[in-house]
Amino acid sequence: MNYAGALAWLYGTQGRGVKLGLERMRAFLAALGWEQGPECYFHVAGTNGKGSVCAMLESICRAAGLRTGLFTSPHLVTFRERIRINGEMVAEDEIAGQLTRIRETCERLDMQPTFFELTTGLAFEIFRRAHLDVIVLETGLGGRLDSTNVIQPRVSVITSVGLDHTQLLGETIPEIAREKAGIIKPGAPVVCGPVPAEAAAVIAEVAAERGSQLIQVSEPAPERRAGLKGAHQQLNAVVALCAIEAAGLHMSISPDRIVEGLRAVNWPGRFQDTQQGFILDGAHNPEAAQCLAETWREEYGGQQTQVILGVLQDKDAAGICSALAPIAEQFIIVPVKSPRSRPPEEMLQIAAAFRPSRSCPSLGEAISSARLREPPTLIAGSLFLVGEALVLLGLSDGEQEISAQ
Repeated sequence: MNYAGALAWLYGTQGRGVKLGLERMRAFLAALGWEQGPECYFHVAGTNGKGSVCAMLESICRAAGLRTGLFTSPHLVTFRERIRINGEMVAEDEIAGQLTRIRETCERLDMQPTFFELTTGLAFEIFRRAHLDVIVLETGLGGRLDSTNVIQPRVSVITSVGLDHTQLLGETIPEIAREKAGIIKPGAPVVCGPVPAEAAAVIAEVAAERGSQLIQVSEPAPERRAGLKGAHQQLNAVVALCAIEAAGLHMSISPDRIVEGLRAVNWPGRFQDTQQGFILDGAHNPEAAQCLAETWREEYGGQQTQVILGVLQDKDAAGICSALAPIAEQFIIVPVKSPRSRPPEEMLQIAAAFRPSRSCPSLGEAISSARLREPPTLIAGSLFLVGEALVLLGLSDGEQEISAQ
């Protein structure tokens, strides 16, 4: 298969849905002949902040001269964003070749892994052949039963715990915390960012049961400046640095390389200034929207803005609108290019309860309309929407590859 054909086959598996559990993933990896190597693994879970912490960990290690692999999800524009080696997206030919081999294996053994299991297996196979020093893995959903949770990490990281994906992870903070804590492994330290007290109690309990040192982060370090805006990102930087230290890598990474790595970190869609009058942020739940509003005030004070907003069906739309209302002059509601998009007419009713609101049939039309107003304009509510904006604003090559996951 070529790259287009390989992706068409992979995306075709999304109809298998989300199936949490590890037995199928372990059998799939065994069929591929994969075994964990000697690399230093960081395994990162959390309701919010896990992608940023993953990007910081990878950037610091790469600045120190270590060979790095980074696995994250979802992608904004191209599937290749999910798997990076030394900061670079993996080549199309490499993805096509490995997916061809994976497909042949699955068909020969009559296996039907889910989309995310296939994607995780693909990343593991690519990393295995790259002879890396450090691999940073972001969980896809939860932690305990996530397909990434088949490795023994040097360090586990839990960035935050909030109410998201409640239909799969539980409806209370303690239930969700227990799912996130499922990545804690015997003897491996765990670094935990600020979490509610009831979540902290669960994480501490699991860490004690597994003989894992718990390192709790609660305060940012202003001197540790990351290349991402917002006080919450300074807190994420401390989480990343504590994970580096817990892994024992700080002994071989100079302070200058740490500073360089933090300053150089690039994570699109997190208060990203396009320099075209638009700020992009994929805030997709109330906690992330609250952080976005706080960052806006840090940068723009009391200035309000138009908020072009698109939200997925399974997200707390009212909570997102409530968090963004203080900085919103008005909401402009648009559809998200995803089968999970919340209908704009439904979203318009929700948003109108918080601020004057109107809808546009497309993001492109909303962007054109916003250009007539005083900048900056905020585009938020979904990473899928941010990806579409990057293409429309000419900040990414090619067309957006739409994924449901």
